[in-house]
Amino acid sequence: MNLPNKITVARICLIPFFLVVMLVDFGWGSFTIESEVIPYTHLVGAAIFIIASTTDWIDGHLARKHNLVTNMGKFLDPLADKLLVSSALIVLVQLGDISAWVAIVIISREFAVTGLRLLLAGGGEVVAAATLGKIKTWIQIVAISAYLLHDIPFIFIGIPFANIAMWGAVIMTIWSGWDYFAKNKDILLSSM
Repeated sequence: MNLPNKITVARICLIPFFLVVMLVDFGWGSFTIESEVIPYTHLVGAAIFIIASTTDWIDGHLARKHNLVTNMGKFLDPLADKLLVSSALIVLVQLGDISAWVAIVIISREFAVTGLRLLLAGGGEVVAAATLGKIKTWIQIVAISAYLLHDIPFIFIGIPFANIAMWGAVIMTIWSGWDYFAKNKDILLSSM
């Protein structure tokens, strides 16, 4: 296993730490900004999430720069993204920060695209993430990070950045999913 793939696996391994920090009450306390009570655990969880998300850029950059792109990496990288984002969305639903339908739309798209990837892989074709899919992932990461940080620093100027970013993430999720299926419709139809 090459270095980019090890970094991708490390991203997956950070997910349980993120979940524990976000969902277990360690009694670390909280502070208040603009009448918003912010638990310290949420800041630690946000840091873990942001570090894990940053590894997505690092592993891809190293793989391309050193010609280490592998089929394993093409499979693991989007899987790691989906696991990280899905876990964070479920946490945000449990905390009451986002509506369940938002998580359902985003996670459903991920399952649908993963199913299509498996179908393509059955035909011997491994497809790397498309540009729209990468943009979608980064918008999702920005939106989730904003929620985890309780909209800091935007809370000081009264802009609901997390809400705006999440709407962007939902729109981009639907668009990139449609694009993925449209580009592979011939393969999809021929396998029916």
